[in-house]
Amino acid sequence: MATVALTTENFDEVTGKDGIVLVDFWASWCGPCVRFAPTYERSSEKHTEITFGKVDTEAQQELAAKFGISSIPTIMAVRDGVLVFSQPGALPESALESLIEQVEKLDMDEVKQKIAEHEHGDAKAEHAHS
Repeated sequence: MATVALTTENFDEVTGKDGIVLVDFWASWCGPCVRFAPTYERSSEKHTEITFGKVDTEAQQELAAKFGISSIPTIMAVRDGVLVFSQPGALPESALESLIEQVEKLDMDEVKQKIAEHEHGDAKAEHAHS
């Protein structure tokens, strides 16, 4: 499967479903982004069950700003609608494969539980201050 261009219009729809979505924030003027593209493309052909999205930060400045992207390329992984990984820098193919393996092995019930605990912790902290 080829990569999918992500925009402010389709981002939430694509990343909000069950399964794994990788997102590559890139720009055409960015050398490391351009060099990383074939690696990302090869990986998308190998892992057809994963959606490989690309966000052109020039065309989608609002999306880049929403995620605080200050360095490109930045690679994100979203699983079952939850952002589980975000790191700037082009990954060598072996590191990209390793990232995919780790995201596939995540216990999403555990991840969602930790998020819920974190959110409740924040709420408790707010009550303590009032």
